[in-house]
Amino acid sequence: MTDTILEHTTENEEILYKATQSDTADAKELLTENQSNPSDPENLEVSDTSSIDTSNWKTISEDSSYTPRKIVDYDLEDMTLEEAYASTMMVVTDGQIVKGTVVRIDREEVLLDIGYKSEGVIPARELSIRQELAPVDAVSLGEEIEALVITREDKEGRLILSKKRAQYERAWGNVKKLYQDNTPVKGQVIEVVKGGLIVDIGLRGFMPASLIEQRRVRELQPYIGNEIQAKIIELDKNRNNVVLSRRAWLEEEQSEQRETFLNNLQPGEIRDGVVSSVVHFGAFVDLGGMDGLIHVSELSWKHVDHPNTLISPGDKIKVQVLEIDRDRERISLSLKATQKDPWEEFASTHKVGELVYGRVTKLVPFGSFVQVGDGIEGLVHISEMAAHHIDLPEQVVTPGEELWLKIVDLDQKRRRISLSIKQAAEGGVVAAEYQEHFGDHAFDEVGNYIGITSEEQQVGETEYEEYAHDEDDEYSHPDEHAHDEDKQDVEP
Repeated sequence: MTDTILEHTTENEEILYKATQSDTADAKELLTENQSNPSDPENLEVSDTSSIDTSNWKTISEDSSYTPRKIVDYDLEDMTLEEAYASTMMVVTDGQIVKGTVVRIDREEVLLDIGYKSEGVIPARELSIRQELAPVDAVSLGEEIEALVITREDKEGRLILSKKRAQYERAWGNVKKLYQDNTPVKGQVIEVVKGGLIVDIGLRGFMPASLIEQRRVRELQPYIGNEIQAKIIELDKNRNNVVLSRRAWLEEEQSEQRETFLNNLQPGEIRDGVVSSVVHFGAFVDLGGMDGLIHVSELSWKHVDHPNTLISPGDKIKVQVLEIDRDRERISLSLKATQKDPWEEFASTHKVGELVYGRVTKLVPFGSFVQVGDGIEGLVHISEMAAHHIDLPEQVVTPGEELWLKIVDLDQKRRRISLSIKQAAEGGVVAAEYQEHFGDHAFDEVGNYIGITSEEQQVGETEYEEYAHDEDDEYSHPDEHAHDEDKQDVEP
């Protein structure tokens, strides 16, 4: 570098010396052809050589001898030539974020010019947080991008960079601020993984399937490519963990709508709804603004083993609003309340002392349960099974056996019927629905049952089967102390 400066300076001084020895025109031509910086004394454009002051140049003596001047303006001072070269190059450190221009795109890597002594290499896997994205789709030639220095020199002497890590570092600060401010984040769904979605928010955010919508979503593939908003509910940089919830964002957005909906909803109302999901403890129903829960005990007047035996997602049904918890934003619904209550119907058409026909459904140590109507069961206590003492119910009856019983107690409030086999044997008034199945000759003039022929008994039993046997597969058998089920307080 010093030699170059010396050579250039010496050449200028020789030109000026020649200029002082020639006429004005020749001097001007020499200076104009060889100089480009008019602010420098060596580049001064002159029209008259007499105007050039050479007294301070110390290069041309009075006797016109030439002495090259000492260089001071471009001196390297204490630097070596190698140090001078190094001072013109960019200094990078591991972990530093640098900016550069894409100068080459290959299938496996991208070259980035950052002003270093050699181009930086970005491997394909370090280009994007999106897996299996080709380099040509991640960057363009001439594009200016940021990258993070992974290592200044690998075993092959290459500068290794990462675009996605630079993006991650930039995005993390933004995501952290959004999290602290409780502000939603927006991103595009880029992957379906086990248990949820991956959302591109500058880094990979995980959204569990249970937090995508206000009800669980089973099919995740349709979300790919969609841009969605979500709340950040968990952030841990050490574990590289960002958990998102679109459900939380939706609930926040709809909070005012829910408040209005709840204020307009009153217990006892009958509403149309659509079954949104069925679970073992009941079913959730979309009422057009919020979901309400039908507990399994409110699905039917009959016992239900599992809700899916009665209803399925997508079914349109009418429900009655039972309770509203405005603070917890929960709605309790009933399907059976919109249906005819078999207990009320039975109580209105039967009374104590009547004879009814039933089928034994279950034996328990204290007696047996007998089905006497559609969804109606009564208990025959062991003391009412025979006129003589018995130790076990199976000494008198067996499950599936059909027989006549007398109603000895009818408690509609507790929804319980007490029946007696031994009192039925004494005779009595037959309930109205059975009288039409038996001829008038089976009763005396005051309506007392006096018996029927074996042929009539067979006809009566056959017709009763059409009435009672349809319930066999749908009905289970509560014991004496478990006629009602406790509702579970479960969130949708």
